[in-house]
Amino acid sequence: MAKIIVITSGKGGVGKTTTAINLAVAMNYFGQDVLVIDGNLSTPNVGIHLNAPEVPVSLNHILQGKAEPFEAVYEHESGIKIMPSSISIKELKKTKPEKMKDFKKDFKKISEHIIVDCAAGLGDETSSAIGLADELIIVTNPEMPAITDALKAVKFAEQLKKPVKGVIVTRVRRDKIELSPEVVKEMLEIPILGMVPEDDYVKRSINEKNALVHLYPKSNAARAYKEIAAKILDTEYDSKKDREKVIKRLLKKLGLKA
Repeated sequence: MAKIIVITSGKGGVGKTTTAINLAVAMNYFGQDVLVIDGNLSTPNVGIHLNAPEVPVSLNHILQGKAEPFEAVYEHESGIKIMPSSISIKELKKTKPEKMKDFKKDFKKISEHIIVDCAAGLGDETSSAIGLADELIIVTNPEMPAITDALKAVKFAEQLKKPVKGVIVTRVRRDKIELSPEVVKEMLEIPILGMVPEDDYVKRSINEKNALVHLYPKSNAARAYKEIAAKILDTEYDSKKDREKVIKRLLKKLGLKA
């Protein structure tokens, strides 16, 4: 049975879009058919992250009644399907986010797993995307302001009567300044699905307009996303065995091939 997971956060800038895309690619790595929908209509980033900033048919056209859902689906080289939203302010003004829930059944016909990148915050646009959810995943950073906003997102989900599967903590440095996993779990009172480390390869993948898990599958952050995907799919994955060998990593740094 198809399932819609909405990726949300209490604030912007915590790695929500990066997580939505790479979690989807990681699930595809395990053989799953995955669709990513850019439910962030006001500031869409999925298309920008994947080198498709403007497409002929977008989610906006579906919500305006100008196109059928399948017409706004595009195959990405990473193996996932994407449904971008328009970056046009003109299109945004004509789009009604509250209509998103009307297409829930249609979206579920496209893929077995649907990941929705939701707008940050607790406004009407966010609640419209959350309305699609079978489950929610909260994304946050291990810092007090971000955790406080994540807690608001958890409470918001409770008000909308949507189950929260857990939290993904990104940009983890494991230093003495950031909050520990135990503190994060205690504050949010939801399971921690995974801890994604701070990783320069994340920035590289964004700069190269492609998914981290696709471009740098053995990087620390990519393996963290694979671990989370394996947990969600209830499948086996050994992150240590998937790690790039030291000699290969050294040769790469020297600009040589193994």
